[in-house]
Amino acid sequence: MKIRIKGDSIRLRLTKSEVDALASVGNVEEHTHLPGGTLSYVLRSDDGAQDLNAFFQDSSIIVSMPAKLATAWPGNDIVGYRNTTSIGDGVALSLLIEKDFKCIDAPAEEDQSDNYEHPNITCS
Repeated sequence: MKIRIKGDSIRLRLTKSEVDALASVGNVEEHTHLPGGTLSYVLRSDDGAQDLNAFFQDSSIIVSMPAKLATAWPGNDIVGYRNTTSIGDGVALSLLIEKDFKCIDAPAEEDQSDNYEHPNITCS
């Protein structure tokens, strides 16, 4: 799972096996080790969630999504889910959870064998 944070926006991109794990196990988690501590980010399936939500606790960014969406996601063509939620004081947090596609415009330096085929590739 990859994370991109910019301002009040969080984007998570998941490989095929991570989408499958989210559906079957109920969560996917990554850790980034830094001097002085570890940052964790978690995407979890939540039976009580009505939409995407997030919070920060014990050096972890925790994003939850409705269990019915997480369970159905591996078997459908939905690329991702999005929500913008107010966190108070006029601040809105934008959340985007997406399937991770293989790069089509440049060779990737990372292993993309578990990524989804890019929908913009056309075969002749």
